[in-house]
Amino acid sequence: MQDDKRIRKVVILGGGSAGWMTAALLSKQLTTQFCDITLIESEEIGTVSVGEATIPQIIQFNAVLGIDENEFIKKTNATFKLGIQFKNWGKIGDDYIHPFGQPGTAVGPLPFYQYWLKMRQLGFDQDYEDYSIEALAARDGRFMRPARIENSPLSSIAYAYHFDATLYAQYLREFSCEKGVVRIEGKVDTIKQRESDGFIEKLKLANGQEVEGDLFIDCSGFKGLLIDKTLGAEYVDWRHWLPCDSAVVAPCAIKNGVNPNTTSTAHTAGWQWRIPLQNRVGNGCVYSSQFMSRDSAVNNLLSTIESEPLAEPRDLKWITGYRKTPWVKNVIAVGLSAGFVEPLESTGLHTIQNAISKLMIMFPTKDFVQSDIDAYNRVSELEFARLRDFIILHYKATQRDDSEFWRYCKDMDVPDTLKEKFELYQENGRFWRQDSELFGEASWIAVFAGQNVFPKAPHPLVDILSDEKLKDEMGHIQQVLSNSVMRIPKHFDYIDKYCVNPQLKQTG
Repeated sequence: MQDDKRIRKVVILGGGSAGWMTAALLSKQLTTQFCDITLIESEEIGTVSVGEATIPQIIQFNAVLGIDENEFIKKTNATFKLGIQFKNWGKIGDDYIHPFGQPGTAVGPLPFYQYWLKMRQLGFDQDYEDYSIEALAARDGRFMRPARIENSPLSSIAYAYHFDATLYAQYLREFSCEKGVVRIEGKVDTIKQRESDGFIEKLKLANGQEVEGDLFIDCSGFKGLLIDKTLGAEYVDWRHWLPCDSAVVAPCAIKNGVNPNTTSTAHTAGWQWRIPLQNRVGNGCVYSSQFMSRDSAVNNLLSTIESEPLAEPRDLKWITGYRKTPWVKNVIAVGLSAGFVEPLESTGLHTIQNAISKLMIMFPTKDFVQSDIDAYNRVSELEFARLRDFIILHYKATQRDDSEFWRYCKDMDVPDTLKEKFELYQENGRFWRQDSELFGEASWIAVFAGQNVFPKAPHPLVDILSDEKLKDEMGHIQQVLSNSVMRIPKHFDYIDKYCVNPQLKQTG
């Protein structure tokens, strides 16, 4: 019978953001009447959890779950995010924002940034971010959700969140368990495979309990207990392109304000993040262990954060890369077990979200058709590779030569796919979005321009619009944006009005 082919038991190994995001979406979409969903996690093992910065796609994920945004923000000590501020990346002293959303508006048949390039050619010195409502608001510490105002920049404000990743996982755990997900506390002792084909049949825990499953989702982090240790799926190392492999992290009290953006400040062998939450600031010094010692990283962190640390610095280690086949037999790797492209553009939770979405599209039967598995793996590889290229861009597009690390990045060879984008852009500012890659033209241009990489000339068709007409159009856009941004309240005033955690002392 057809029913005999249906997946009846899904087992998720590992909690944290990856495990509970997976459990939440599956329990919402499949319902536990369709199949049993069990999650195994160990409080003893713990998870990799620091203050998380996100990108706007997380809003879609929470919306699918039916989560009330204000409640979620209160429960996770969240703040809002309009983009990322990058300091010292192109040259020491440089400061630009990679904003969410689309800067500018329609001026002619070409993308807006081409007209901005033409204005720059004419001698005007406005930054690309000067045409972004998100960047202007972030610079002035302002935030609001999109307003219902026709033909206004205020109607399309793009945003994401900063939140406590541990609290987010706890929030999704409660959500999932209310929908019938069974949580088991325990550590895996033995993994039982089917003799005929190597498929995983069940997991035996240290306490002797056995958990059977039809489909296993490996959210066990960098260990990859199922996908790696058991099934031996190859992991491709990208550290020759992305040499940062370590971080020391520590929270501190808020002193310099709750700005609606992540800050990424480059140092001599990597960079440092600042992520403001409602109750504290998350800080992390990301570095390459090839070019910086752990002691130097700790000193860099503690000497630059805005107040005394609230905890001893913790260490994070990783190998930047991806799992060449994140789906093998009846195991799908989600989260760190599937790959990790460093946290520079806040894509960690998005790669989890994306993997779960693909799983829903390609959800198997007990036949586990190989063509489905191959398609999933092929798309995953393309998506990771395109994301990798965008992150490499930040390191390669630099004029810094003040340290061995930056000289290495400046001179290193890059993937052919990234080299092609460089060449295409540097001639006429052209950009092609390929293979459903995450970051579009506005993001690439923000980084190129922010790090002083400009084409020889803009697209030739910009000349269809006269110089005077173009100046009028661009001036009008700036005036509208200037008027609009002043209508946006201060970020923490907005949080205080709508979604502050009532348990926290309210501070301005």
